[in-house]
Amino acid sequence: MKRSPSITSKLPPVLGLAAVLAIWLIASEGGLVPEFMLPSPAQVGAALVSEFPTLLANASVTLQEAALGLGIGIAVALVLATLMHRVRALYRAFYPLLVVTQTIPTVAIAPLLVLWMGFGMAPKVTLVALTTFFPIAVSLLEGYASTDKAAADLLRSMGASRWQIFRHLEFPTALSYFFSGLRVSVSYAVVGAVISEWLGGFEGLGVYMTRVRKAYAFDRMFAVILFIVVVSLLLMALVTLLRRLAMPWEAYEKIERND
Repeated sequence: MKRSPSITSKLPPVLGLAAVLAIWLIASEGGLVPEFMLPSPAQVGAALVSEFPTLLANASVTLQEAALGLGIGIAVALVLATLMHRVRALYRAFYPLLVVTQTIPTVAIAPLLVLWMGFGMAPKVTLVALTTFFPIAVSLLEGYASTDKAAADLLRSMGASRWQIFRHLEFPTALSYFFSGLRVSVSYAVVGAVISEWLGGFEGLGVYMTRVRKAYAFDRMFAVILFIVVVSLLLMALVTLLRRLAMPWEAYEKIERND
C-alpha cells in the first residue's frame, strides 16, 4: 500500500503565502508604498475584526443573491446540457451561442440589467445565473460525452431504455464533471453578485466596497476583499464535501488505486 502524502507536500503553498505576506509587510511598513495606498497586514486585520459584524450583515444579502442565481444557473445548465446531449441539432445550434455569451464582459451586462430590472435583487440574481451556468453546462456536456460506449451498448442489449441508460450510466458519469464545473461556478457566483452590487443596490458586499472606496478607507477595502476570498474558499470546500457525499464510490476507487 502506498503511503499517504506527508506534511511536506503542504509546505509549498504555506511558504508561498508566507512569502506574499512578507513582501506585503516590507512594502507597507518599509515605506516602499504609501500607507494610504497599501495598508499593512496588521491594519487590514484590525479593520476585518472591527468591521466583521457589518461584513456579516452585508454578506447575508450577497450570499442570498449568489445562492438564488447559482440555483437558477444550475437548473438551466442541467436542462440545456441534457437536451443538447440528447438532440445533436440543439448542440450544433446552441453551443456556439454559449461560447459567444462568455465573450461579453460582465461589467457591460450589469448596467443593462439594472436599467431593465431596476435596483432590486432581480438584476443581481440574473447576472449571477448568466455567469454561473456556462461552466456547469460545458462540464456536463463533457461528462455526457465521456460515457463508456461499450457499457451503453451492453445496457441496450439487455433491453434498457434511453432513460435507464441516462439514469444509471450517463448521469453518474457526468457527475464528476458537474462538480468540477460547480466548484468554479460558486466562486463566480459571489464575484458576480458583488459586481452587480457595484452598479446599483442598497445592501451587500459590493455596496460596502463602493462606500469604503469612496471614503478612501483602503484598510477596510482590503478587509472586504479578504472576506470575499474566505467566503469563496468555504463555498468551494462545501462543493468538495457535497461531491464526496454524492459520489462515495470515488473514495473506494482511490483506495483501490493506492493498494
